[in-house]
Amino acid sequence: MDNLKIKGAPDRSKINMHEPQEVQYWTRHLNVSTEQLQRAIDKVGNAAAAVRKELGRSVLPSTATNAKASAPPAIRK
Repeated sequence: MDNLKIKGAPDRSKINMHEPQEVQYWTRHLNVSTEQLQRAIDKVGNAAAAVRKELGRSVLPSTATNAKASAPPAIRK
């Protein structure tokens, strides 16, 4: 269980289903229900990367980039 008295960034490499605020974060972040999250954890463990992969969300939505969209358009002559 996380020690809530320790200040600092939460450990986002693991998903703790015993902490309501973590369940809320991960269900919103992955856009899944609590039941879907629990099934994925039961299948692959609580490592966030493994859960993302199981759910088909290998990249965080907030950090995903589309190289084609961010590159300037090609100049055609």
